[in-house]
Amino acid sequence: MLLGRKDPDQGTSHYSQGALRVGGQAVIEGVMMRAPKFMAIAVRRPNGEIVVKRKELNLFSEKHRLSKLPLVRGVMTLLSALVLGIQALNYSANQALAEGEEETSPWTLSLTLVIALSFGIVLFFLVPLYLTKWSRGVIPLVSESGFFFNVVDGILRLMIFLAYLWLICLSKEIRRVFQYHGAEHKSIFAFEAGDALRVDRVKSYSHLHPRCGTSFLLVVMVVSILVFALIPHHLPFGYKVASRVVFIPLIAAISYEFIRFADRKREVPGMRFFILPGLWLQRLTSKEPSEEQLEVAIRALQEVLELEGQSEALRAQRGASRQ
Repeated sequence: MLLGRKDPDQGTSHYSQGALRVGGQAVIEGVMMRAPKFMAIAVRRPNGEIVVKRKELNLFSEKHRLSKLPLVRGVMTLLSALVLGIQALNYSANQALAEGEEETSPWTLSLTLVIALSFGIVLFFLVPLYLTKWSRGVIPLVSESGFFFNVVDGILRLMIFLAYLWLICLSKEIRRVFQYHGAEHKSIFAFEAGDALRVDRVKSYSHLHPRCGTSFLLVVMVVSILVFALIPHHLPFGYKVASRVVFIPLIAAISYEFIRFADRKREVPGMRFFILPGLWLQRLTSKEPSEEQLEVAIRALQEVLELEGQSEALRAQRGASRQ
């Protein structure tokens, strides 16, 4: 794979468009950027300094053929993203602390995220199910039709999800994370366009990206309606509760494949119809960043591109030495 090189003086990415797939994640006062073999986390400390952590990736999802299979790769990729996300959040949380504040241990943060994930399963999968069950007395069709039951369940799930996003947007701290989210999107868009990785160039790009995790979550909401519709309506309610947990990996895998397909085909006429709802939803989770926040995102992206370039150069040197 030809990656090209990066000219540090011009700040321009010379990696050919589409040759290198880069993703990212907003963290506390910073951005994590991930490429196939490396990741870099850039965080702005309270004194204004930008600190960077570089890491070589050694992920199961990148090493085994099984993890490349459709559906399987979605689950493996999401698990890998969760692990890296926890590491990035832990680093950023400690770097963003004011001097004298006690650092957060990895175990504390991991436990917090486990509790948050459990809360998400209860709020977005189990609460809508129980509300739908209780609605049988008001809407008789819910009891008679399995399809209608799952439609009502899905609509309630989506309404709770949108209300949750709107509420957390009211937090000043969360809003700053969402601004870094926008900075991540803008810098990746600039890279994909082959443009200069400079603040004055990057700021003109959109802060909404079709490959965003927010779009993924929206697809999860829709796919869950289709998957749960396959569960026989006559089964006891306890089986329906269990299915909401058991089928989460399958729903996530199908949603991942759809997002992957939609991103590859986003220039195809008609595909934008499927992409637009996710972009609309991102207006809640991705905000316009400041120039200082863009600077952090660009730094993280430049660092990971530099690492990927060095990796390719080393492989070329080793190949030449064997000849």
